[in-house]
Formats: sequence, C-alpha cells, structure tokens
Amino acid sequence: MMDRMKRRRLGRTGHMSSIVTLGCASLSKVTQEEADKITELALSHGVNHFDVAPMYGEAELRLRPCMKEHRDEIFLACKTAKRTKKEAAEELRRSLKRMGVDFIDLYQFHWLDDPEHLEIAFGPDGALQAMLEARDKGIIKYIGITSHRPPTIIEALKRFDLDTVQLPLNFVLKKHLQPENDYEPVLKIAKETDIGIIIMKAFVKQSWSTEKHAYKTGYEPFDKQTEIDQCLRFALSQKITTVVSAGDILLVPKIIDAAARYRKLTVNEQTRLIESAACLKPLFPGFP
Repeated sequence: MMDRMKRRRLGRTGHMSSIVTLGCASLSKVTQEEADKITELALSHGVNHFDVAPMYGEAELRLRPCMKEHRDEIFLACKTAKRTKKEAAEELRRSLKRMGVDFIDLYQFHWLDDPEHLEIAFGPDGALQAMLEARDKGIIKYIGITSHRPPTIIEALKRFDLDTVQLPLNFVLKKHLQPENDYEPVLKIAKETDIGIIIMKAFVKQSWSTEKHAYKTGYEPFDKQTEIDQCLRFALSQKITTVVSAGDILLVPKIIDAAARYRKLTVNEQTRLIESAACLKPLFPGFP
C-alpha cells in the first residue's frame, strides 16, 4: 500500500475526499481487466472518491467487481441526466443494479447547463423530487449538481440547498474569463455555505485540432507529466476539495502520480501559468 493521498473535507458532507477523484468516464470503453487495473491502482494510492454516470458507456458495469470488494472504502458519486421525477427514479434504480450497490453517497444532476432543463428538474415533477425520496429512504446520502455554466449553478443554488457542485476549472478558463465560464462566484458561494466543490475538466488544453485523437476525451488534454502536475496544482490551489481525473485510462496514472507531488502554487506561479494560456482557446462556453 502506497502512502495515503492527501484528503480534503467535501463541504458539509464531512467526507474527507482524496484530492484526486477517479473519473470513471475513463472506464466507458475498456475491458474489465483494464478497468480492474485502474481501480486497483487508484485504491492503492489512496483514491477514495469515484465519479461515474450512466452516460459513461459500460463504466457502471466495469465498477461492479470493485464495488463488490471495496464498497466501504469508496465515496461513490453517480449522476442522472434525466430531468423528470419518473425518469430519474428509473435511472437511479438502474445504476444501483448495474453497480451492484445498495446506496450511492452522492447523486448529482448531470450536465445541467440549460436553464429550461433546470426548471423541469427542480419543478413539481422534476428529478429533484426523485432524489429527495431516495434520500429519505437512505438510497442516496447527498445531492449535488454538475454543470459547465456557473450562472446555471448559481440559479440552482437559489432553488435548493445542494451539498456539492461539480464544475470546470483550469488556468485556460481563468485567462479567458467571461460570465458564462467564470467559476469564482460559485467558489465564493460555496465557501460561505459550506458546499463541497468538485472540479472537472482540469486537464483541458483546447478543442481537438486534428481529426485523429490520441485520447478518448472530448477535448485535447495536457498530457506531459509536467503539464499535468501544473494543471492539478492550479486547480487544488483554489478553494476546492477534489479534482476528477481525465476521461482516458492512459492519463489516470499520470494524474495520480501528480497528486503525490502536489504543493500549492504561489500567486506569482499562478499568474505565470494563466498568462501561458494566452494563445489557447477555452473549451467553454460552447462545449461540446
């Protein structure tokens, strides 16, 4: 067993999450053997927070053997992209069955960017009602949101006191801030109300510029070890809890490796890193 990865408190949930979360989008199109190797690697390095979703191909099924053996070691975060109560309840039952688990620690609205979808999800017959019923029954513990649009997140927080927020944060976005991708207001609210902050897309460089893609990600990632170290350090130097690994198993070992060397960047180091992204175009808004 390697030295335990650093951990941070996930807001009001009280869970001490590893600073890297295993992003199970990376398991969507791999064999069971490949999935088992990655989950064992993550666990052996102290990763105790896993992020999965029905949209991630066969990822839920690939997690099943790991859940059978290590469920009590893992803070399991899952999601639903369904917006109505009926559909969300059905998808939750399916996720539980596919992963072979009795409960999910954190259940999140997935990719809730569109304000119209928010109206449905938080309405009288919306997905939130399914989540509340599941929470009352002990099927889920906490409720969160994942979104690429900070304005939508802020509106969601006005409607319901969410436990966690998952959103993009990286130094490329910081260099090209605009209202649609400015994460700072969300971080401020989270600090004031003790909401756990989970970061995704921390390793995004830019949109793919070639037809042939080297990785199974929807964007071109930073992939050199030194770059990944800097990406992780930048994200963790903000007021956040944990960073979700990129969506390709080839990148996961490098991200876990980077966590072992984490140190907070100085203000000057952050400034230089942000300025280095001047020639890069941010992925948001406009993704996918």
